[in-house]
This record gives sequence, structure tokens and C-alpha cells, in this order.
Amino acid sequence: MPSFKHSSLPCFFILFAILFRASLGTRKLTESAEKQPLTVTYHKGALLSGAISVNLIWYGNFTASQRAIVSDFVASLSSAGGDRGRLHTVSAWWAMVEAYYYKSKTAPPQLTLGDQILDEGYSLGKSLKSADLAALAGRGRRRQAVNVVLTADDVAVEGFCMSRCGTHGSSPLSKSGRFAYIWVGDSAVQCPGQCAWPFHQPVYGPQVPPLVAPNNDVGVDGMIINLASLIAGTVTNPFGSGFFMGPAQAPLEAASACPGVYGKGAYPGYAGALLVDPATGASYNADGAHGRKYLLPAIFDPSTASCSTLD
Repeated sequence: MPSFKHSSLPCFFILFAILFRASLGTRKLTESAEKQPLTVTYHKGALLSGAISVNLIWYGNFTASQRAIVSDFVASLSSAGGDRGRLHTVSAWWAMVEAYYYKSKTAPPQLTLGDQILDEGYSLGKSLKSADLAALAGRGRRRQAVNVVLTADDVAVEGFCMSRCGTHGSSPLSKSGRFAYIWVGDSAVQCPGQCAWPFHQPVYGPQVPPLVAPNNDVGVDGMIINLASLIAGTVTNPFGSGFFMGPAQAPLEAASACPGVYGKGAYPGYAGALLVDPATGASYNADGAHGRKYLLPAIFDPSTASCSTLD
């Protein structure tokens, strides 16, 4: 079992119902929490620092092109994966996450793409519990690492689509330390309207035409949005006592405090002003490695108590 309650990324239809309330939250806060300042604050706990390997654990059937979309995104997080001098890059987005570390006087981590483990045989079956996700995450390297479990579109996961699109947590504290991990599911078949918006029409809310996915894969491009949000939450709140807003049992973190916001002027049902690829018509806000384009969530800026985008 994880050492703290998982921070989950709720489905879009839940987000839509409460988007842009005063709390900017994805969950209703308790009365005591509502009296707290509406900003992400540091709770003095440990953060991830130093060289961190992001290991990808592929559970189920993913194509080589799908794996390349995700691995190129992870590679793009470092300065080597993009030009920090340019505004609309994955590494520029990552710099907004790193700004949290300067507030804690801790050196930000240097993320690099690590091992990739393939489990194409569905070793734990096609219906997984939260404990199964933790077990899968334990297969990767644990020291100075974040292990990311990615489940294919035919894998049912406890709570998937109903209450979450992904989650992050940590292993129990032991003599060898503990490690942080992430799970994200491919929602293309099961619930693209909940977990792959704005690349699919939402189940509820304004039924505007969906945006064209930048890598022509609604499920995996949706996974990138959720993975980005969870990576931001993992490094800034890896063990439940880092940066967050609201109650520790249901924290709003660096990106999850800005649900549904991707560009300037965003509002419920509208992702905001985005770049559009003239060749494909795809919407995006960040360039990545190997010519990739991605759509990444806004990052909450504690200094202004507002959501910052790559504008």
C-alpha cells in the first residue's frame, strides 16, 4: 500500500461541474479547508531533487509509435529536449514547475528518460486494482526514479473513468527508502469524453467540436495531458507533504489546481487560445523533441494565485 493517499487526476466531467469556482478545485473542500488561503503552499515535506530517472512501464498493447509519443515527451522535459530560450516548448513548461523549488530553496530535479519495461502479456490481467498499480510500479528501478505505469485502452483500472484519469503515490518507507510512482490510463476506448478532452467531446457541458490531437492519437495525446499534470504533482508533492492546496487527503497540486486550462482566456468548455499546426489543424501549446507537438496543462503560480500558461 502507498505511504500516503494517492493524488488522483479526476475525469473531465467532474472537473467541468466545478471548474473556476473560488477554490479552483476539483473536489469540494471541507469547511475548515475553505477558510485556508486559496493558493498552493509548501508544507515543508521532502521534494524530489537531483538526477531523477523517469521509467516507463507499458502494460498491455501499445504500438511503437504510441510509445514514441510518450517517451519523446519525457525526453523533452530536460533542457536538452527543447530550447529554453523559446516560449512554447515542453522545457519552458517544465520551468514553471521548477519555480516551485525556488520557493522551497531546494534544487529542482533533472528528469531524464530511463528504462522502458514492456508487459504486453497482461501479466496481472485486464482488470486492475490500485494495489496492482503499485505492484507494477515496483518492477522499475526505485532509487532516484519515478516509475510511470501506462495501461492500454483495453485495461480496466479501479476508479478509471468514474473518478480518475490517473494518479500518483509513493511506496511505503523502508530501509531502502521510498519511491514515487504514477499511473495513467489510455481512455480512447473507455472514456475519451472524460479523460481525453479537449480532443474528444465531453460527456457533459458545451458540445463544441473537439480539437485535433497534435499526434493524431486521441487516447495517447490525452494521456500526455494527464501525465504532465501528474509529473508536476509528483515532483512538487511526492510524499504528501510538499506543495498543495486544500486538505492533504484530496490535494490540489501544481497542475491539478488549474483543471481544463491550457491557454489564455480559458473557461469551462474552452481550452483557451492555442497554437494551431497549419498542416494538420492540430491544436497544441508546446513543441517537444523530434518535432513533436503537445498540449500541456496550466501551472498554478502561488505568487499570483492564478494559472500560468505558455502564452
